[in-house]
Amino acid sequence: MDQHPVPVVLVHGWNSHPGVWNRLVPLLESASIPFSRFDHSGMHGSTLPQIARALEQYISSVRDTGGYDGEIDIVCHSVGTCAARYLLEVMDGAAQHERVRQLIGIGPPNDGSALAELFHDPHHGPAIIRSLAGTFVPPGFEPSADRIVQDVRPESPFMKGLRSAGTRSDIRYRIIATANPGRHPDFFPWFDGKTWVRAENGEYRLTFDGDGIVPNSESVLPGIAPEILPAGPSSSRPMPSPDQYCHISLPRNPVVIHRVMQYLKDPKEKA
Repeated sequence: MDQHPVPVVLVHGWNSHPGVWNRLVPLLESASIPFSRFDHSGMHGSTLPQIARALEQYISSVRDTGGYDGEIDIVCHSVGTCAARYLLEVMDGAAQHERVRQLIGIGPPNDGSALAELFHDPHHGPAIIRSLAGTFVPPGFEPSADRIVQDVRPESPFMKGLRSAGTRSDIRYRIIATANPGRHPDFFPWFDGKTWVRAENGEYRLTFDGDGIVPNSESVLPGIAPEILPAGPSSSRPMPSPDQYCHISLPRNPVVIHRVMQYLKDPKEKA
């Protein structure tokens, strides 16, 4: 157990806001873990590299304000992980000025998003957008005009840049993902409990191995498999309902939060 808590920076995802961390924050406060919430909700129309640069400036200001130059942990949801990785691996990869102990990604599309690609598919796209409108995508959503969606398409220049940069040996990467092995349709009712994934042959199909938005295979990093928390019975604590394991609910899921806190308190905790 770490006797001197390392400060944490929380990074929310696409079309989200810092309020998603409101159930994690009381536990951080109870554990006397210093934290700050990076807010990029107002950066509409920005690319992920632009958000990464804003995150860099934010971390610098937090360090200056607190007079702290030691290691930090970064906890991210969804594409917030991609922005943080771009900062650490592409922008700072060679210099390694950013001192980061752990990067904890919750439901990250580390290998690009099949769903982002499907938004543009003439056969699947319109129906998928209609089903997610007002829930995961805003009403009137136009994927070609959304720069973050363009960045997380699997073959985008942004994703290719992340792949070529590779992970950093000085950072411990943690990936938390969820799945629906019980095949509960209410896990993510818009897709009957399933997640779109791109198969090895290039075709798209639905799988229960994902969180409704991000399939487990997309969260994998080279040499780093995601820790998958399945929606199912548990003897150790009360179990959230299946829908709390979907992508949108992950930052508020008590089982996910419990795992994040274990990693923050003990960075040597095994996945």
